[in-house]
Amino acid sequence: MPLLLQAEGLACGVDEAGRGPLAGPVVAAAVILDPQRPVAGLDDSKKLGAARRLRLADDIRRQALAWAVAEASVGEIDQLNILQASLLAMQRAVGRLIDQYRLLPSQVLVDGPHCPLFAAPAQAVIGGDGRICQIAAASILAKTSRDAGMRELHALHPEYGFDRHQGYPTAAHLRALQEHGPCPQHRRSFAPVARLLQT
Repeated sequence: MPLLLQAEGLACGVDEAGRGPLAGPVVAAAVILDPQRPVAGLDDSKKLGAARRLRLADDIRRQALAWAVAEASVGEIDQLNILQASLLAMQRAVGRLIDQYRLLPSQVLVDGPHCPLFAAPAQAVIGGDGRICQIAAASILAKTSRDAGMRELHALHPEYGFDRHQGYPTAAHLRALQEHGPCPQHRRSFAPVARLLQT
């Protein structure tokens, strides 16, 4: 496993989960790690198995100096578009971290090419979830938090299999959409759902 770089000072890593699914919110996390209590084994959440992600998420919550999770709803995704909703979720996560811990990051490091405005200096880092510890930690919290939310959504709408595909457009999900139509948590602005609504 590659050794990730730990950004200096009170750097806050930010990442999101759930840009590609047809259903559910987009979730963002913000994390400031404690240099005195490093979290071993951090990596891009997409490179980790589900059980390892859950263990690391517990370690991050216990050992980080500060962390927060926030989301943008399906309604906001449909109203704003998925990119703007993702940036909004990131802003909310950092704002929640600052409010909860009364701690202003020295810088905010955001995974990907886009960076919203924050109360602290910010930088977009392409591939940051595989390069910088703080962003990797945020990617793990965002992914595990969203997966937990999709399991809750599965309990309300078991016919779609959200617990298995987390809302992504798998063949099974698309078949369920054809059979049952969209539920309130499906993103109306996404093409497969929009096409069903037109027919």
